[in-house]
Amino acid sequence: MYVCICNRVTDREFRTHLESENLTVSMVYRSLGIKAKCGKCVPSVLKLLRQTGEDQHPCCQLPAVS
Repeated sequence: MYVCICNRVTDREFRTHLESENLTVSMVYRSLGIKAKCGKCVPSVLKLLRQTGEDQHPCCQLPAVS
């Protein structure tokens, strides 16, 4: 499935670059050699980071809901 339509990057391509610890979204894009263009894919990349066990990283923390 395409995650970033602007750059034509699939979830599989993103997942291959998510194995390092303490990644940020911008680090993932840099590892792929691309930049986010419209930004609509950023929430999906964050979700992929959470799914790969990176949910302890500050970039992936969601604010507490009261």
